[in-house]
Amino acid sequence: MDRAKKNIVELTRCGVEEYRAMSKLPLAVMADNVRSMHNVGSLFRTSDAFRVAGIVLAGISGVPPHPEISKTALGAEDSVAWRHVPDAVAETARLIDEGWTVCVLEQTHNSVPLQDFHVDPSGAGKYLLVVGNEVNGVDQRIVDMAHHVLEIPQEGTKHSLNVAASAAIALFHLYVGLRS
Repeated sequence: MDRAKKNIVELTRCGVEEYRAMSKLPLAVMADNVRSMHNVGSLFRTSDAFRVAGIVLAGISGVPPHPEISKTALGAEDSVAWRHVPDAVAETARLIDEGWTVCVLEQTHNSVPLQDFHVDPSGAGKYLLVVGNEVNGVDQRIVDMAHHVLEIPQEGTKHSLNVAASAAIALFHLYVGLRS
């Protein structure tokens, strides 16, 4: 069994233009007032890894070009489609009208454990994962209009995970479901 680490040439998958031309999953991410540029950069990098169709940066969420975003995105801010909107609530309503299924990552009284949520097996749906501000989470108005509120079960002493870490876990779960 060969356990040698792959070198950079072996890890290179494609260039930015090839990636942009590649088909994407019916999956998008919205950053609802995510204030940390490092978290925004991490959302780009994770979205690139899982062929996310695009990122909506809403409200005060940082936008490229920015050195702190680039530091964690490692160029994914150039490969992943993105746009900025001033109002996350209005954009969520617009995306619902366009047929997107809104999944909010938040802790509520009726949230569904992430492992119990499954995407539509017919493959007909488009999914928007909304992640929120590092202190206040996702705007309650978005939580109220969401089709699904998902929660990552935790057993430690802390009540939450970093927004970028949470998004990565949820995006991987959705990625696996959409590729099945």
